[in-house]
Amino acid sequence: MTDLRFDGRVAVVTGAGRGLGRAYARLLAELGASVVVNDLGSSMEGDGSDAGPASLVVDEIVNAGGIAVSDINDISTTAGAEALVGRAIAEFGTIDILVNNAGIVRYGTLPELDVDHVASHLDVHLLGSFNTMRAAWPYFVEKRYGRVVHTTSSGIFGLENNLPYAAAKAGTIGMARSARLAGEPHNIKINLIAPAAQTRMAGGDPLGEQPEQAHEESFMPPSAVAPMVAVLSHESCPVSGEIYAAGAGRFARVFIGHTQGYLAAETATADDVLAHWDEINDESGYYVPADLMSWSGDFLTHLFAQDAAATQS
Repeated sequence: MTDLRFDGRVAVVTGAGRGLGRAYARLLAELGASVVVNDLGSSMEGDGSDAGPASLVVDEIVNAGGIAVSDINDISTTAGAEALVGRAIAEFGTIDILVNNAGIVRYGTLPELDVDHVASHLDVHLLGSFNTMRAAWPYFVEKRYGRVVHTTSSGIFGLENNLPYAAAKAGTIGMARSARLAGEPHNIKINLIAPAAQTRMAGGDPLGEQPEQAHEESFMPPSAVAPMVAVLSHESCPVSGEIYAAGAGRFARVFIGHTQGYLAAETATADDVLAHWDEINDESGYYVPADLMSWSGDFLTHLFAQDAAATQS
């Protein structure tokens, strides 16, 4: 028995008809949440639609004693995202949790990529996450409570033929970090998950022909990611604006930091920069900023020290 419960909470999970989203929806429902299972039912590349995957997950939840309804709205559009949140309000009267998991992948890199290829990823991963968060925001503010989990990816570190996907996933980080500041006064916490799981988008069963249960038999099952999403979705979540990797039994924080670097005694030349390259890249004593202002405060510490010294003299 667990103390972490979601009784009385309403969760919307996008891309919940398969893989990771299915695992998140099932766990949240198992822990007491009422869940809106959203999935357009498209192909891995984002083509077509099918109400079947979302309905099957709802059946699984209900048969296990949980509460869920299905939704097939397209969150890449403003209207679709608003209709999805409206579905939660109509069915359950509120929304407490938003897990943005929906995504597509069409592999490609330079030089063959075109702008439409990149835009298709941005539309679903980045704008889709923005659209749903924006639609839920007024309800979160009104009740002074909300939990949002966006999905980023280890793909941001770089992978051949993965440029558009990585670009979209990196965008969710900047969006979440800024939205975290807007949500702070309203008890809205926004974090990111970087999943490590064997799903159709990760190369396991790209055609989506295997039963979803087959993924749970792999060494990286989607269910192994779900506990971190549950923590980030819970009222007791202790952080906001953070990134966590999860999968295969490991849970870790991913962060953005800067080195102490090289501080020039006077106006630096390009030759000075090159001569101090090792110092610039030395990771010892790195700093992890909470936001832009804390970054600039640390990066410009030497200027503040100079101003203080000038004032005292």
